Amino acid sequence: MIQAPKERIILGIDPGTTVMGYGVLRVVGSKPSMVAMGVLELKKYNDHYLKLKRIFERVVQLIDTYHPDELAIEAPFFGKNVQSMLKLGRAQGVAMAAALSRSLPIFEYAPLRIKQAITGRGSASKEQVALFLKQYLNLKEEHKYLDATDGLAAAVCHFFQANRPDAGGGTKSWKAFMSQNPDRVRKAK
Repeated sequence: MIQAPKERIILGIDPGTTVMGYGVLRVVGSKPSMVAMGVLELKKYNDHYLKLKRIFERVVQLIDTYHPDELAIEAPFFGKNVQSMLKLGRAQGVAMAAALSRSLPIFEYAPLRIKQAITGRGSASKEQVALFLKQYLNLKEEHKYLDATDGLAAAVCHFFQANRPDAGGGTKSWKAFMSQNPDRVRKAK
């Protein structure tokens, strides 16, 4: 009897108090595909606590809609503006609390780690990450906000991490991955 490939859904979130990006990735066997991607715009709210409430509600709604198996979330980066870091940390914490309210396992990745996992370079721009995802996942259109592709990038990074050699499978380098998976890698034109 042939067993169907196992399916799993990964919700990726790029937290923010102005724009929160998200992406939903479906993995069947070892083949990923994008299910949904978008943003929650929070600019119209002046009250920081109301923004946090909206983040919580939207993440719960995404979980209830797509039934992800895991949440991959971008960790706050360390910057010079302490107030911005505090607000970003709160946004991340609220998104994590929403996932915890639905018993969803959480995996946190530094922005540098996500960029490195996606493009091979931790210094890659948001545009480069978006371009790689468009090619890798064969996305037909570009999203207005790069925060959406950043959310999707968190999910793809988690997918790649789950397929690392030391995680029980995968390949040791991008070059090896590309040579072993020519059908999953499109060459840039």
